Amino acid sequence: MAGAHAASTDPNALSWYEATARQRVVALADPGSVQEFLPPTERRMSPHLPLFDLPRAFDDGIVVGRAKLDGKTVLVAAQEGRFMGGAFGEIHGAKLVGLLRAALTLKPAAVLILFDTGGVRLQEANAGETAIAETMRAIVDVRAAGIPVIGLIGGRAGCYGGGGLIAGTCSRLAVSEGGRISVSGPEVIETNKGAEEFDSRDRALVWRTMGGKHRRLIGGADVFCADTVSAFRQAALDLIGRAPAFDLATLEAEQARLESRIERFGDCRDATDIWARLGVNDPEAVPAMATRAFDETVSRVREADHDAR
Repeated sequence: MAGAHAASTDPNALSWYEATARQRVVALADPGSVQEFLPPTERRMSPHLPLFDLPRAFDDGIVVGRAKLDGKTVLVAAQEGRFMGGAFGEIHGAKLVGLLRAALTLKPAAVLILFDTGGVRLQEANAGETAIAETMRAIVDVRAAGIPVIGLIGGRAGCYGGGGLIAGTCSRLAVSEGGRISVSGPEVIETNKGAEEFDSRDRALVWRTMGGKHRRLIGGADVFCADTVSAFRQAALDLIGRAPAFDLATLEAEQARLESRIERFGDCRDATDIWARLGVNDPEAVPAMATRAFDETVSRVREADHDAR
């Protein structure tokens, strides 16, 4: 696989946040097991970016392929947040949709999506939005076939826009401190509602509202990871083994959970208000908590664990 030599860093030391998409894939999988589909040598590039005098990537910012995880075959897609913020375009989206459709034939133990995206490329908006819809439809089909779809979120770009919608359709999610999940990004909210509503320059506010710890506490993510590839690998193995059923009961439970969340927290002005209502003893201390201390806090919050996804 292209980039494998550069990605031979110890997964126990390699930062998920700092790693490239290929480094994450190679270090996450069993050694020597990655087989990339449509690698950079195929030069499947965006046909639209040259119209805007923008550079292209030979893989259009996403790595897709097959690998082994603890001896089991998985399909994996990893977005490259360093290329156009990991944003969805025509080729980028087609590679992800194609991988998910292939899962119906290949029957892997799971599909892993390593999110690192700001949403849809404005230069390919229609194609990108179509790709988001097709990806969600494909995930529904894969999950209905009994194959778990696990999302791993901890990259530089976070998981915003359509990526946030796709993450919500996954069987399970793992997130790190650096991972952020939201449909609208900080700048989008500020542009439309003003800095009084949401100050995108207030990084502490951004992380409290959209960051991994908040998502884990309210049940929007199922595992909180340290920022290492080995931590995400262990999380993926754990989540594959406890993916929920995909049936009407699961969907109805999710709808009920979301309605309850709005009723309980709808008047809260800050994440710390929500954490207090969840029963966290010292909400102000949550952002600075180390992983172990945070996990202990999560274990005392009933809403953090559920099968309603």
